[in-house]
Amino acid sequence: MSDAGEPTDAIEIMEPPHIYVERTLCIIKPDAVHKAEEIQAIIAKAGFTILGRRRVHLSPEQTSDLYSDHYGKMFFPGLVQYLSSGPVIALVLAADKAISLWNQLLGPTNTFKARELVPDSLRAIYGTDDQRNALHGSDSYTAAEKEIRFFFPDMILEPIPAGQAAKNYLVKNVNQTLLKGLTSVCKVKPADPVTWLADWLIENNPNKPLVSEPLIN
Repeated sequence: MSDAGEPTDAIEIMEPPHIYVERTLCIIKPDAVHKAEEIQAIIAKAGFTILGRRRVHLSPEQTSDLYSDHYGKMFFPGLVQYLSSGPVIALVLAADKAISLWNQLLGPTNTFKARELVPDSLRAIYGTDDQRNALHGSDSYTAAEKEIRFFFPDMILEPIPAGQAAKNYLVKNVNQTLLKGLTSVCKVKPADPVTWLADWLIENNPNKPLVSEPLIN
C-alpha cells in the first residue's frame, strides 16, 4: 500500500519466455525440384531452420510406405505414380510451431483452391493441379516424426533446447569447459587464439569417446 496522493507504479516481473522448437518435414515434389533453391530461400525468410536436406528418387514401393495412411483411397495410385516419377528433396524444418506454420505457408492441398483462397501460398505459386501440388508438409506431430525418420533414420528427434532450457544446458554442460579454455588462451597467448581455442576444445571435450579407434583408409 502507499500513502494517499503518491503515484504507484506496479512493476510486473515476467519470467523469460519459453520457446518450444518443433520440427516438420517438407518434401519438394518432382514437378518443383527445379525451383528448390528459390523455395528454400522462402523457407529461410519465413524463419525456419533447415536441419537436414536429402535428394532422393523414391521407388513406387517406398512411396507407398511413406503414404501408407492413404492406402485404399481413389487418389492413392496416382499419388504413388506422381511422387515416384522423379527425384524429390526432403527437408527437415525447425521453428516454433513449425507444423502449423509450414502448412499455413503451403496453403490448401488442392492447387486450384490454393490459388483461389490463398494466392500467395507456395502451392498456389508452384503447384500445377489438384494432385501435383509441388510440396508436402506433415499434418501432425506424429506424422512429422514418422516422416522424418523415413528420410533421416539417423537423426535424433529429441526436443531442441531453447530459451531458459538452452541457458540451463549451457551452464551445466558447456560453460565450465569453455571457461577453462578461455583461461588457457589468456595464459598461453597464442598467435591465432581462435584456432588454438578450437583445437583445445576438441582435445578437452568431456564428451569425447575414451577409446580411440584407428582410422581406416
